[in-house]
Amino acid sequence: MDYQENKDKVEDDKPRLGGVSDLSVIEESEQMRANGDSYYPQSQERPQRSEEQLSNSHPARSLSPDKYADVEGLGRRTRSLSAVQIQGNNANNVIDEYPKMPRRSSLASGNRPRMQKHVSFSSSSDEKAIASAGDCIRAMQAGTDMIKIRSVTRHYKRTFVLDQDMASLTWKPSTKKAEKAFIKIIDIREVFKGQTTEIFRQLSKEDYSEDCSFSIIYGDKYESLDLVASSPDEANVWITGLRCLLSNRKRSAVRGSGFLIEEQVMSLVKQMAPHIKLDQIISKHKECSLSDGTMNRTQFLNFYKEITTRPEVYFILVRYASTGDFLTVGDLLTFLESEQEVTKLSKEECLGLIKRYEPTRRGRREGFLGLDGFIKYLLDQELFDSKHLKVCEDMDQPLSHYFIAASHNTYLLEDQLTGPSSVEAYKSALLSGCRCVEMDCWDGPNNEPVIYHGQSLTTKITFTSVLHAINEYAFVASEHPVILWIQNHCNPKQQQAMSRYLKEIFGDKLCTTFINGNRKVLPSPKALIRKIILKGKKLPVSLKESEGLVSDEECSSNIPDNTDKKKNKKDNSHSTRKHIKLIRQLSDLVDLKCVTFGGFLDVKENNRNYYETTSLEETLALKLSQASPDEFVTFNKNFLSRTFPAIKRVDSSNYNPQDFWNCGCQLVAMNYQTRGQMMDIHTGKFTQNGSCGYVLKPSILREDFSYFNPGSKESIPGVDPQILHIRIISGQNLPKPRGSGSKVNVVDPYVILQINGIPIDCAEERSKTIANNGFNPVFDESYEFLINLPEMAIVRFLVKDDEHIGDDFIGQFSIPLPCMKSGYRHLKLYDDTGELIPLATLFVHVTMIGKRAFGSYKRGMSLKKLKKTREYAQLKTVGIKSIDEIFKEAVKPLRNSADLRDNVQIAIAQFKEMCGLAPSSNMKQCIKYLTSRLKGSSQTFSLSITSNEGYPHLEAIGGVPEGYKKSITTFQSMIDEGRILLDSGPDLQERDELFSYISKESGVKNKKLMKVKDNYGWNIAVMKGQVELLIAAYQEFEVYIQQIHDVGNNSTAAKAV
Repeated sequence: MDYQENKDKVEDDKPRLGGVSDLSVIEESEQMRANGDSYYPQSQERPQRSEEQLSNSHPARSLSPDKYADVEGLGRRTRSLSAVQIQGNNANNVIDEYPKMPRRSSLASGNRPRMQKHVSFSSSSDEKAIASAGDCIRAMQAGTDMIKIRSVTRHYKRTFVLDQDMASLTWKPSTKKAEKAFIKIIDIREVFKGQTTEIFRQLSKEDYSEDCSFSIIYGDKYESLDLVASSPDEANVWITGLRCLLSNRKRSAVRGSGFLIEEQVMSLVKQMAPHIKLDQIISKHKECSLSDGTMNRTQFLNFYKEITTRPEVYFILVRYASTGDFLTVGDLLTFLESEQEVTKLSKEECLGLIKRYEPTRRGRREGFLGLDGFIKYLLDQELFDSKHLKVCEDMDQPLSHYFIAASHNTYLLEDQLTGPSSVEAYKSALLSGCRCVEMDCWDGPNNEPVIYHGQSLTTKITFTSVLHAINEYAFVASEHPVILWIQNHCNPKQQQAMSRYLKEIFGDKLCTTFINGNRKVLPSPKALIRKIILKGKKLPVSLKESEGLVSDEECSSNIPDNTDKKKNKKDNSHSTRKHIKLIRQLSDLVDLKCVTFGGFLDVKENNRNYYETTSLEETLALKLSQASPDEFVTFNKNFLSRTFPAIKRVDSSNYNPQDFWNCGCQLVAMNYQTRGQMMDIHTGKFTQNGSCGYVLKPSILREDFSYFNPGSKESIPGVDPQILHIRIISGQNLPKPRGSGSKVNVVDPYVILQINGIPIDCAEERSKTIANNGFNPVFDESYEFLINLPEMAIVRFLVKDDEHIGDDFIGQFSIPLPCMKSGYRHLKLYDDTGELIPLATLFVHVTMIGKRAFGSYKRGMSLKKLKKTREYAQLKTVGIKSIDEIFKEAVKPLRNSADLRDNVQIAIAQFKEMCGLAPSSNMKQCIKYLTSRLKGSSQTFSLSITSNEGYPHLEAIGGVPEGYKKSITTFQSMIDEGRILLDSGPDLQERDELFSYISKESGVKNKKLMKVKDNYGWNIAVMKGQVELLIAAYQEFEVYIQQIHDVGNNSTAAKAV
């Protein structure tokens, strides 16, 4: 049976299966011995042959020698056999169709003259001659005694036999069970002549003759079976026979036309489904194929469907398919609008998607998307929003308004005590998007400064080599500025060399106009494109000498006490600090001045300069975040602060960067050389803005009149909490953990969902375990998380192996919440080194909705009842009468704004509930549900969408069922509430102007403002946030109105049958 016949019934665009119908076959050994003839498929007419032809015919023809090996490959094999002879025209001993081994010159020129070949391993005239590959096969089936080499000391005499089906090689006697003492021919990878393996190399040359030795390489792990025959001829019989079987397997099927061998199956499936891992195909192939590894047409189709059909995707497809198990253009458009949040997509664009993803010609021609095409489309729908692959945030803000990717002790490759230092560490950090690197500079030989971890056993690298690396790689991954922190421990002479090298190597890249007398805030990243900024110690402006003393203390590790008693003690101890000489030449190159942290009160009283920065050790930074979180946030709005891992982390482990981002710290330095959960979070964070090394902080962490306490359990004023709904559907091609000690490749995966953000948002959930399935485990579990500050949340998907030996980590993916796309998405997994795992993915469904309405709404609640229980954001008393009066006047309009927004959102929730849909569904899904109910109704009526003064109106004609009337009434209530909201639009701008009025007319500034800043900031944040939420609700309902109009324009009134 030809594999290609009736192909249109299955799929008219699948690649042809490698010329399967032209493949030659190997005859059953019994048939070979019976008539010595070749096998002809039933579809071919067997040619008539004369008695002379029959007598001269050779059993070797059953091996299809004209096709089983290419000329070059045959030459390579036969050249290794000492007894092979190429003879001219001996008609009684030739195989007409068997190609002779070409000479070396023939191979080079490409000439392949067909000659006749005779193979003889006979050493004497009275021995039975081995005249062909067929004779080799028969000799192997008869059995041969050989020595099996297991190790240097373990040598066993065994009888090796090729079974009658030519499917496996067995040996006996054996200490193994009979079912284990064999090797399948399909598992053999190569046959080597001589003593080429590691076991043979360990033997003495005198032990066995090399001409009698050969090795069989088999299995996925390329194990070796090392054998020694009693004579070179006997070894050559096995080498020739096995190579014949291997070569024939590669070019022909075993049982006749219409069968595929393993290599062909692997090639075809990889061509048609490249998203499936090869080892998964091999594993499934062993379950579905015949004992000899072949497949017929029906078996291959079933095998392909089983390995490529994902049931969880099929159920999604049939849910949206109007007819059959495929999506029409209209079906696909509905799916994209309902699930993927795609808007303004035309049918022509949908047809373009079908032509792009549908593999069959018929599907592309007739405009429908089958399951294979749908899977291919979904694999391209990544969870990460592609707009964040480029710089997408405002880069004109001051540097203090950004989180900046920073490295700690950048020069180290390993631990902090004895680890090697390397220039490669700088290259790696910069290429990964790091924008702040550290140089610990010390005196070196020959007046050449060196970099290493001082007072440790780490190795040293030269100052100049690091500068050259930074100069070359600074702006490869990102063009935004690089901050170079120089910890200077060098003498004045070597400082001169440092300043000279900095100017010579960096040239115009070195920033020298950072400090400006007219400037009050730090410059922006955009203003410093492709600039290198030096951070370090700096001489006072008032000092006129060419050098001066500065503190050698770069970092702060203790909370300063600002009481007078302690202050005097601190002043007395000031003289005991270690100081170093700093030359003016180097000082003038520094733009960001490092100063010791003296407490928040010290910052207020001493009028700190905008270009002064502070480095805080991990322990001190944590204490500040717990003792004075709001002051820490306020400090970081205007000044740069750097945190770094505690000194006790000698193993170069990392802290949780989220703890310090929550307080607005810009430079949260990490040990880039140490991968793990904390670096995963760090790496994920900076994907939010094109991996450029800069991420804009949320407004509450950078605006002057805003209040934020990261440790608070209360809702954040002006921020609408979000409900994040994640459904973990399935995984694909999950590998065995890298460090697993298990010998099997099967895993028992489970998924952990981690939410990292402000403390009130942090959460973790674990899925069930799927036993023995890393290929396509289906979890199908859903989780909900309340996110109070979405801009700071990072979601981490972690996949582990439940039945592990050693390491249980399979892969992970960390993504900022603002970068997540809604709908059905695939996310790619990364290994423990941060590298992408080929083809390993998770399939998820994500939705995110505002909590304000749906968080308090319960099934069946009325608006009247909800109004009685509604909670409003409260304004706080500032303590200044004029300001409190203004805030008091704002209370009523703020409540009205909240009512407008909540009434609309609750009306929408009630309508979706009436439709039986989740709060995350959109209007198009709701209208589609209503029209689908028409088709199932026993009463005859119609439904149309009309426009009434620009607002949609549902009109039902005929005998409308009672349940349907409720849906229409709920729909109309939703439209009415939204109309009130939209009509209030002109008042929004007036309320927004209230903020400017309060800020200008209050007269609160400087020290007086400091006393009331907390409550004042809270009130401003509440008022501004309420207006922003109202505007967002206004815009959201406008989108809903447009969706309803679109449905009305694209469909006619439905009629019940």
